[in-house]
Amino acid sequence: MSPAIAIPMLKRTPFHDIHVALGAKMVPFAGFEMPVQYPTGITAEHNAVRQKCGLFDVSHMGEFLVTGPQAVDFVNYVTTNNVAALEINQVHYSGILNERGTFEDDCLVYRFADHIMMVVNASNKDKDFAHISKQLSKFDAKLEDISDSIALLALQGPEAQKVLQALTDVPLEPIGYYHFSVGTVAGRPDIIVSRTGYTGEDGFELYFNAKHAAVIWNALIATGHVQPVGLGCRDSLRLEMGMALYGNDIDDTVTPLEA
Repeated sequence: MSPAIAIPMLKRTPFHDIHVALGAKMVPFAGFEMPVQYPTGITAEHNAVRQKCGLFDVSHMGEFLVTGPQAVDFVNYVTTNNVAALEINQVHYSGILNERGTFEDDCLVYRFADHIMMVVNASNKDKDFAHISKQLSKFDAKLEDISDSIALLALQGPEAQKVLQALTDVPLEPIGYYHFSVGTVAGRPDIIVSRTGYTGEDGFELYFNAKHAAVIWNALIATGHVQPVGLGCRDSLRLEMGMALYGNDIDDTVTPLEA
């Protein structure tokens, strides 16, 4: 008899029970059990993001906190773009390289006044953390994986700013693309409000303590202008935007980035 093969347990985001209660189709994705679609279907969810506002659970993403006097220098060393050129409260897209000069992963880098946050793909999180940790001893900096304590929602669509502004004390209009601020959302403090997203629409990504997950989700849905949407329409939105930009030359075998 062949030995039994251990099947890794899928992780769950802080919103898992909400997805199940809403009848979402849950699938394995990057080591997590994630909603690919809700009963309305991918087409309806796709149109909701294009026409109004959709709410994605993207809490599977990984977040690293970098602190210390040489936090900027450290992240500059392990990623491809110039972190020192970022303004406070600005984000950039970057890459994590290996010793051969080839890519380990792509990432987002958030520059705060006193620390850096790196956001990496869920499927590569542990590998990325181990990889960049090897360089930490060269710098007066501290690296911490805070992924399990962070919930992440992406509110995307033409009505995203109007919907979110009613729930936050953060002035949203002045936040430029790939910039962020920190404030209160739905009465919960210390929420990172980032004007980022990958749907081709305006929108915001909200990073916050996972203990606030249900409160933030319910407040957004209660506005009546937000539809829960799954990973299926995230991919269709990206493909549609890619076709609009590049026409029929786009490679239909490309797999969208997780971020």
